[in-house]
Amino acid sequence: MARSDVVGAAAVATKGWFKAHKWLILRRLSQLGILALFLTGPVFGFWIVKGNLASSLTLDVLPLTDPHILLQAMLSGVTPEAAAFVGAAIVLAFYMLVGGRVYCSWVCPVNMVTDAAAWLRRRLGLRGATHMPRSTRYWMLALTFILPLVTGSIVWELVNPVSMMFRGIVFGLGMAWILILGVFLFDLLVSRDGWCGHLCPVGAFYSLLSARAPLRVSAVNRDACDDCMDCFAVCPEPQIIKPALKGASKGISPVILSNQCTNCGRCIDVCAPDVFSFSNRFSNINNLESPIAAGLKNNRSSSTRTT
Repeated sequence: MARSDVVGAAAVATKGWFKAHKWLILRRLSQLGILALFLTGPVFGFWIVKGNLASSLTLDVLPLTDPHILLQAMLSGVTPEAAAFVGAAIVLAFYMLVGGRVYCSWVCPVNMVTDAAAWLRRRLGLRGATHMPRSTRYWMLALTFILPLVTGSIVWELVNPVSMMFRGIVFGLGMAWILILGVFLFDLLVSRDGWCGHLCPVGAFYSLLSARAPLRVSAVNRDACDDCMDCFAVCPEPQIIKPALKGASKGISPVILSNQCTNCGRCIDVCAPDVFSFSNRFSNINNLESPIAAGLKNNRSSSTRTT
């Protein structure tokens, strides 16, 4: 049977369009819904959430603070209020449960821009890319902490695409769109998933919170994989898929344990045989044995029967 060159076409044919885009739709609703909560005040005069993605107050009760921004502020010499620490603790606890890079795929508005660039890149068949080590984002993260110490100000926020796009949407700051266009063109023409996957220090920071997060994607049905490679094509961090998907012979768990996974769910969407699903870091681990362990167990069983 001939396979379509369009990524996800087999999933659409098998599951229907909605199920083949379910998690993508939910992510867009999440991102747009969060922006809408901030817009109700300036546009309609009804303040559900005051502030911005760096620091906000919901219904005049719930404080939320970006811990990355809070650390930069402290390094610059600012003494934050107690509410800022409470807000940061709430954010930290949440992302340590669901995975820090959920921020990248479910909250960050720039994700819509980089996803659009990735989609257009696939449609145009652009293959070449400048290769940068993914560790570059951690050097960028270190720089966001060094600059406040040196300058006494939160320098990163002056050029942070997340903050600038938010201000551009809420307050109509025209110059911000030049930077956002630059991110789009960079991902489209220079490097696949270049900004989020290789440079963004915000994503690097939140990935550090994902190390022990329970929520995970699992290739629980990996025996059904037909090697269509659609999951690799849509994943913003494709290097994390192979160990879980192809590691059965090596006794590797089907759970994607990498802290770089954004839990975006696109691999679930585009997979026609439903290889992937949301799970937790503990599922399919206790029941999965390495070949060595299985051999030892069989030897013990044989010894017991012989005795």
